Amino acid sequence: MASSAEKPHHQHHHMPTTPFGTTAAPPPTPATQPNLTSESTTHDFLSHLLHRLPPALSLSLPTRRSSTLSSSAATTPPMISLSDPTPSLHSALLSASTKLGFFHLTQHAVSSHLALSAESAAASLFNLPDHQKQLLFPNNWPLGHEIEDEDDDDESSSATESFCLDSSCSAESANELDLDSLREFTHELEKLGFELVEELASAVGFEKPGRNELCSLMWISEGMNKPGRVYPYALGLHYQIRAQKQSLLSDSGWATVTRPAHSILVTLGDIAHVWSNGKMKKVRGRGFPINSGDDVDDCMTMSLLITLPLESTVSPLVIGLVADRECDSAGDDRTSEARLFNSFPFEEYAWRVYHERLHLKDPLIRYRV
Repeated sequence: MASSAEKPHHQHHHMPTTPFGTTAAPPPTPATQPNLTSESTTHDFLSHLLHRLPPALSLSLPTRRSSTLSSSAATTPPMISLSDPTPSLHSALLSASTKLGFFHLTQHAVSSHLALSAESAAASLFNLPDHQKQLLFPNNWPLGHEIEDEDDDDESSSATESFCLDSSCSAESANELDLDSLREFTHELEKLGFELVEELASAVGFEKPGRNELCSLMWISEGMNKPGRVYPYALGLHYQIRAQKQSLLSDSGWATVTRPAHSILVTLGDIAHVWSNGKMKKVRGRGFPINSGDDVDDCMTMSLLITLPLESTVSPLVIGLVADRECDSAGDDRTSEARLFNSFPFEEYAWRVYHERLHLKDPLIRYRV
């Protein structure tokens, strides 16, 4: 079976052997570098140039989220239940994943009582003194505690504070915190995520990645009107304890989604987009709360990301893909599907997406065939 991970063992992101620190990107390896097209090179140059413009010249750039969010389209995601008969489930998953890239999961097994307990445990992390946050959750990319400063060009956004935890919700000193409910909540969402990956593979038509080829991260954020750091993932499960509007950046543009109380919004990420050879739409990053003028303090989000170990290689998992020229020469063989993405190392891609500001382009463009 084709695989998205070169090493089959499950390795978490918090391993102390992380080959680089948090201030500089790792040096590229020539053997693993994709051939950059002139289009992607131009995009990279323009993005780099625009981000270096002085403030006086950057006021007209289309990166202000305040005006973008006010004009985003309201979208009602479809409701999907894993308890539906297999044909109906796969039909609904195929439609939602190829048309939108997100949907609501209903009739799930995550209890509202557990979610409330997990929220209370997560909220206690933000109430810790700053020195204790840094001591218990040191920054070990992508894990740890981080505060992203407020955007200079977006007066409506506030600073985003976040904790990124492994699937065990590990801390440097577990005795000082009671994270049992958050840990159980994370495991319940992880089980749902693994099941959804398998069902999506059957519905859309790509090979199922083994569970030992996947890992998960619990991302807890506080902040309004901005998404914070972006980390690549295959599937995101975002539990909503209270009804609230969220903003998403999908392939079709910005969308405003109303999430019912105790619902799970499922978003498909860039890794799933590559797995399906571009069939499934994707959401860039995680959704984030929109300030509606009501309770501005109620803006904590808890998201479980199904992602890959750092040593993985990302590649399409659709069987029988051929090079574009081979597809053209196939003549009447309409079953041939051209490969749309080159394989690329996940670690390099994840570092780039996390540390660069990529509002102006799709970060996958440089890996397209």
